Amino acid sequence: QVQLVESGGRLVQAGGSLRLSCAASGRTFSSYTMGWFRQAPGKEREFVAGINWSGVSTYSADSVKGRFTISRDNAKNTVYLQMNSLKPEDTAVYYCAVDRDRFRIPTMWNDYDYWGQGTQVTVSS
Repeated sequence: QVQLVESGGRLVQAGGSLRLSCAASGRTFSSYTMGWFRQAPGKEREFVAGINWSGVSTYSADSVKGRFTISRDNAKNTVYLQMNSLKPEDTAVYYCAVDRDRFRIPTMWNDYDYWGQGTQVTVSS
């Protein structure tokens, strides 16, 4: 079992930056692929970015490429999402998730095995 706790979400103005963190429990964090998803009211949960177990490979959704960066620190059991040039359409609850298959970075939410409770990001115009 893996427990995930997200933090860092808050209200920010358009054009601003935020860094989300996701702290994971367990000694096998470094074995997992990690992903960030988001869900806005009335919309489906969508993939934002993913990173493989070593941090060497990452993949981001087109909507955030060039603005968001995913990274991880396996010594701290933490994955990050650096979000720059935020837009009102980035407003959503952001979730981190674990995929126990370390060799892929899936973009479908149902390929992930464990989820955090989410953190709210609100971008004002």
